[in-house]
Amino acid sequence: MRLLLVILWSACVPVLLVAQKIVVPMDKSQTDHLKAYGIAYWCLQKGIAVEWLLNYRGGSFMMEAVQSVATELNLRGVRYESISESEAQRILSTVAGEDNNMASMRLEKAPKIVVYVPPTNLPWDDAVTLALTYAEIPFAKVWDEEVLKGKLKEYDWLHVHHEDFTGQYGKFYAGFRNAPWYIRQVRDAEQMAKKLGYSKVSDQKKAVARKIRDFVGEGGFMFAMCSAPDSYDIALAAESIDIVPAEFDGDGTTPDAQKKLDFTKTFAFENFTVSLNPYEYSKSNIDINPQMTGSSTGQENDYFTLFEFSAKYDPVPTMLTQNHTSVVKGFYGQTTSFRKSLIKPSVVIMGEKKNTEEARYLHGNFGRGQFCFYGGHDPEDYQHHVNDPPTQLNLHKNSAGYRLILNNVLFPAAEKKKQKT
Repeated sequence: MRLLLVILWSACVPVLLVAQKIVVPMDKSQTDHLKAYGIAYWCLQKGIAVEWLLNYRGGSFMMEAVQSVATELNLRGVRYESISESEAQRILSTVAGEDNNMASMRLEKAPKIVVYVPPTNLPWDDAVTLALTYAEIPFAKVWDEEVLKGKLKEYDWLHVHHEDFTGQYGKFYAGFRNAPWYIRQVRDAEQMAKKLGYSKVSDQKKAVARKIRDFVGEGGFMFAMCSAPDSYDIALAAESIDIVPAEFDGDGTTPDAQKKLDFTKTFAFENFTVSLNPYEYSKSNIDINPQMTGSSTGQENDYFTLFEFSAKYDPVPTMLTQNHTSVVKGFYGQTTSFRKSLIKPSVVIMGEKKNTEEARYLHGNFGRGQFCFYGGHDPEDYQHHVNDPPTQLNLHKNSAGYRLILNNVLFPAAEKKKQKT
């Protein structure tokens, strides 16, 4: 009878009591890459350490075999493998080997995430908030008033998307100046500027840009997509001059404005030429939009390639480029690609369209902080139009383009290590 009870008890013991570790593979075997990032973040929230295995099976995650983790993985539909402690040590030994391009990065603490987004709904969505929501990663929202009051210091990670920091409302003037959403956007921006004590929207947006610069300089991480990257640098370069045509702010531009741009103040770009034409969609020549130049190859041939970095010697860009493929589908945005000849030498190009001037994915340092600029609006919406419905990420669970966004979300959680020399 006692033997029978022992046998019955043994049969009921969860497998995880035998297993010591859980591996969440991030190669092509993964059922939901995007929610896997949410699992890693959830573990950090619960005080469960996560090893990010760089370049091992697509940048897999490994954590303790806790029953609550397995339950969460099952609920979210994320594939995982239960392994023994000895198997885990073999994996770590393999990753640490000098004969391969792998490394283990310990994730320590869930970063506090905030998204810079207007309180009123504009007729387009934001790929990052879509990704965070789908992955079930919590985030806060701020707008101009909170930024200018110094609220960014409460967070580790900031995202900005389709905001125009030059105060030209995305330069939609030519095509949409009579559209109700555009009129509402201008009215709301002017009211906010007046409330905050600024006579012009462009001056108020420059003040916001400076606050973001301070946030990054003091150790924060900024991730920018779509129109935010180039408009942000333009606003910094034009800090002491007026590059906004009268159609937007009621007065003219500074004489010889182009010659008075200060590129020492920018994050990523230099020697660019701004557009002073209110009817021109582009804000500068930083952006390369193949459709406008007539060089478009079509959606089926539009891809960009990720660089492979040394996991042991260059862990930062390695983390930011983790993926199950090195070739990512291209996509358009208010800013689509960054002109290589205008990128500062100190900035790392992590993704490019080969044999062209197009860089799609950048990383750099500013002060004690870091930034990433990602071209395009939505990785799974090739050419997003005003009033298009938002992307349903449950149809794109394994999106390589969206993975790049979520790499950035986890990056600030990594243990700070000295680079090898």
